[in-house]
Amino acid sequence: MIEADLHQAYGIDVESGVLRERSWRWLQVRILGLLSTESRIAQHFSPPPETPRTPRR
Repeated sequence: MIEADLHQAYGIDVESGVLRERSWRWLQVRILGLLSTESRIAQHFSPPPETPRTPRR
């Protein structure tokens, strides 16, 4: 999910070797940024939607 999201959100192709040229902090900032966008990883970690409760009789 992260690889696909990095490509979709930032245009980062992890197979290009760019990660060897960047620091762990650089990667961490981008991954954490994915959590605040509409991404697969954000959807995975978001809480499930609340279902409306029906009143008891």
